[in-house]
Amino acid sequence: MLFIRDLLLMLIHLTGSIFCAILTTVFRPRLKCIDGELCLITGAGGALGRLFALEFAKEGAHLVLWDCNTAANERTAELARELGVQVRAYTVDLSQRQSIYDTADRVRQEVGHVSILVNNAGVVAGRRLLDCPDELLERTLLVNCHALFWMTKAFLPQMKSKNHGHIITVASALGLFSTACVEDYCASKFGAVGFHESLTHELHAENLDGIKTTLVCPYIVDTGMFAGCEIRQELRSLIPPLEPLYTVQQSMQAILSEQQMICIPRLMYIPFLTRALLPWEANVATYRFMGGDTCMLPFIKNTEQKMSNGHISQI
Repeated sequence: MLFIRDLLLMLIHLTGSIFCAILTTVFRPRLKCIDGELCLITGAGGALGRLFALEFAKEGAHLVLWDCNTAANERTAELARELGVQVRAYTVDLSQRQSIYDTADRVRQEVGHVSILVNNAGVVAGRRLLDCPDELLERTLLVNCHALFWMTKAFLPQMKSKNHGHIITVASALGLFSTACVEDYCASKFGAVGFHESLTHELHAENLDGIKTTLVCPYIVDTGMFAGCEIRQELRSLIPPLEPLYTVQQSMQAILSEQQMICIPRLMYIPFLTRALLPWEANVATYRFMGGDTCMLPFIKNTEQKMSNGHISQI
């Protein structure tokens, strides 16, 4: 009888969740107020990080900005201060665990309790696997995936003590399905998605309903990070690279409506579903038709030319 009861409750919750999702899609959801909250954004000196900072500032959130590029991070801080919020900028190397923990201690002592954590920073090696130095492969995994563990361990305890907070993981559509020649990036983003989902389940299991999570999975964003990447020419107008501002605005809509996951554009839900539902050969046929097997080759060629100057692509 207990099993039957739990089964019925599960079906009721399942039906209710689907109905609520439909309503949210059709009608504009109610957005929460984050005025006065303290928001930490990693990769704040990059294109997406800067836009996230400005959008959170417009909502009245005070900011803690982390980036390895001091000058770019300070520029973001200057722009955000013009919107009337308090901003503190810190230079942090997210590939170094101790740098994260030490800077987190400084933030707690100098600024206070972080209630919104935006894990936005990301890098890509941009080299074919057998041509890529191990150090670059490791850096991608450290920044894009391992840093999520360290950031969460640094700031989640305060959120749990108050049962209040929001953790945002900026992953990628390449964390839901893969493409050729960017093994480091795909592996790191699949790891980010898995980490985020497991963390969300853990918070639900502990009945910490005041701590929200949002997973952001955008298609390629036109920040220069994947400059040169192109799918089949006939399809480029259907799935063009995303404008950074549009990507961040869509993400903010999901964050403020406490949406658990968003794919940008919504068309990205299709390959995510077909990957699980169709035979492997069917997915490969579609993938090749769209030019997915060669789309990263121009990007890699561009990156190899830049590598001579010590450049590593970063969002």
